[in-house]
Amino acid sequence: MSNVLRLAIVDPTDATREALKGMLLGMDTVWLEAECSRYEFFADVVEQTTPDVGVVALDANPEKAITLLQQLSGSESRCVLLAASQSTDGPLILKAMRAGAKEFLTLPIPVEELSSALDRIAAQRFGGSDAKSRACELIAVAGATGGVGSTSVAVNLGSLLASEAGTSVALVDLDLALGDADVFLDAIPDYTLADVTQNISRLDIQLLRKSLTKHSSGLYLLPRPVDLQDMSLITEDSLRRVIALLKASFSHLIVDLSKSYSTIDLEVLNEADHLVLVTQLDLPCLRNVVRLMMSFEEIEGLRDKTRIVVNRAGLDTGGISLKKAKETIGRDIFAQLPNDYRTMVEVRNNGVPLMTQAPKAGITNAFRDLLKKLVGDIGGATAMGDEQTQQEDTRGVWQKFWPVGQKK
Repeated sequence: MSNVLRLAIVDPTDATREALKGMLLGMDTVWLEAECSRYEFFADVVEQTTPDVGVVALDANPEKAITLLQQLSGSESRCVLLAASQSTDGPLILKAMRAGAKEFLTLPIPVEELSSALDRIAAQRFGGSDAKSRACELIAVAGATGGVGSTSVAVNLGSLLASEAGTSVALVDLDLALGDADVFLDAIPDYTLADVTQNISRLDIQLLRKSLTKHSSGLYLLPRPVDLQDMSLITEDSLRRVIALLKASFSHLIVDLSKSYSTIDLEVLNEADHLVLVTQLDLPCLRNVVRLMMSFEEIEGLRDKTRIVVNRAGLDTGGISLKKAKETIGRDIFAQLPNDYRTMVEVRNNGVPLMTQAPKAGITNAFRDLLKKLVGDIGGATAMGDEQTQQEDTRGVWQKFWPVGQKK
């Protein structure tokens, strides 16, 4: 689910507020943005946190609650209001609806009823003209084996995407043992994935952004833990909650997976909109691609959203031809990234992305093409300069890196 609703609730009664909180925390499609125990403060909470949905419990003081609904519905807030009460009194329901509530929920709320109400709101909220801007797109990047350049792909896709107008992008390094996305961005993070995981129950969107490291390109980074012992702190459940909060906060989320394809990685694969599987044209890589694709068939929809990307294409080492690779894996190659060893070594050693070090290089343009194929044309800014000139420049670079003859 790529659309996450952010909720704020107000209920002066501790017992019912805690029960509702517990239900919401168990739902992957919502994020509890704020809670409030005083009617008179809730309007300020809504103004500061700008939630998608506001849940107003009526029972503590129906008159104050109705007045609050009227106040919120008359404001410029785009928050959808839900009223909740143990009472099924017709006049109270009518007052709440007239005051601006879109739905009336009877306490205690069955989880199915709450889920249905939120699904209706999500369909209205994300199904309109602003759906593209509010729906978070999750791109998982994985390697067919170690050393194929999957982290380089994740970092450069993320930095290019973050530089586009109207996007907000976060990169999560899920190689918990040996991840090095922070090195590629020359970043010294204050907080890691382990820190966020430990404090997820106390985080909101504002605190989360402060916990991430922001690169000059606009890309936010959540790196792997510093200590190997902290790997155990990151569980499937805690990662699921971190992902939910990130999806509520950013327009795009890129996750650099480990090579172990652990249960943690599989949790991300279930949530991903696209899986970029990076490989090279050699026998060990292609053999692993075949194995992975067979395993992906066991996860619903995963095989269909897998995009195979050949890195270091044109590397003249007597490797396997593209035609033979397609025959071996039984499907088309989604994209190719040319071999440009000198440029990639420079960007890695300098800790800067391609868009900064070599903005006009053929490999940088190849990354732009890959990004456009994945997420479409965002603001028409995925290419630099005149389109025809770029095509000619890219073709020239490809001719330089592509070997004269390939083995069949």
